[in-house]
Amino acid sequence: MHYPLIDPVLLAKLRLAHAAFNMSAAALIFYHAGLGIRIRRKRRTGAPLPFPMIRRHRKLGPALVALGIAGFSIGLTLVLLHTGRVLEYPPHLFTGAAIVVLLLTTFFLSRLIKGRNSPYRTPHFIVGIVILCLYLIEVLLGIGVLL
Repeated sequence: MHYPLIDPVLLAKLRLAHAAFNMSAAALIFYHAGLGIRIRRKRRTGAPLPFPMIRRHRKLGPALVALGIAGFSIGLTLVLLHTGRVLEYPPHLFTGAAIVVLLLTTFFLSRLIKGRNSPYRTPHFIVGIVILCLYLIEVLLGIGVLL
């Protein structure tokens, strides 16, 4: 097989589209985290719960997990089309894979949260913070891949 499998000009445009898509997903993840942190603060101080914010957080979460998985899948596909080697950019690949695993973990943890004092709230929060840190690293690694 001859690589790249698609036109290099099209590939360059798709790589930029992938970057823009994932930057948007990362921005939404940070917005989502902000909602979660504000909800957590209210809950911990005993203030009235912000139900519209809670609804938005619950509704947006599954969509963001899907966006994260889609961004990873698109990036993997682009690398395969470009070089045919999955391990072309190992730090970017492994950080992205860790993000996907942690997104799924936090999603499943959120399904276990029942009631005000659920023991799954803190693990959900910690995994969310790790996701944010990894997204920052992933963005920096992605910029390095583009350059």
